[in-house]
Amino acid sequence: MPNLLIYYNTKTGNTELMAKAVEEGAKKVQGVEVTLTFHAKPQDLQNADAIIIGVPTYNHHMSLDIQNALQETAESGINLKDKVGAAFGSYGWSGEAPKQVLEILRNKFQMKTLDTPILSNYRPDEETLDKCRELGRKIAETLT
Repeated sequence: MPNLLIYYNTKTGNTELMAKAVEEGAKKVQGVEVTLTFHAKPQDLQNADAIIIGVPTYNHHMSLDIQNALQETAESGINLKDKVGAAFGSYGWSGEAPKQVLEILRNKFQMKTLDTPILSNYRPDEETLDKCRELGRKIAETLT
């Protein structure tokens, strides 16, 4: 059975709300195993068929946990080429982190990524959570 990894980090809980909505949408697709996790190792990324990363922006940067996991994955020589990838996240004033993650997934790991991340300024509203559910469903459907 194909699997979708939703890997996220949060400090205030806003990105976590988004991650749970992505999971909710993905689980509507039959035949796909969905894993939601706050911690991921390079092996977890390697074992996933698709990866969606939820990352908040802190001081114009992604969280260190996400940055370190991606760096460890690259240093381990793990091949993520042609896997499906996407990103989302909350922010207070700038919102660069999800875009940075997509750039790394696309350029460093040669993954097939969605061009636009889902962003939420602070706490996601219902419209943003619906977009997150749609993202989860859309990515899960690519695996069936």
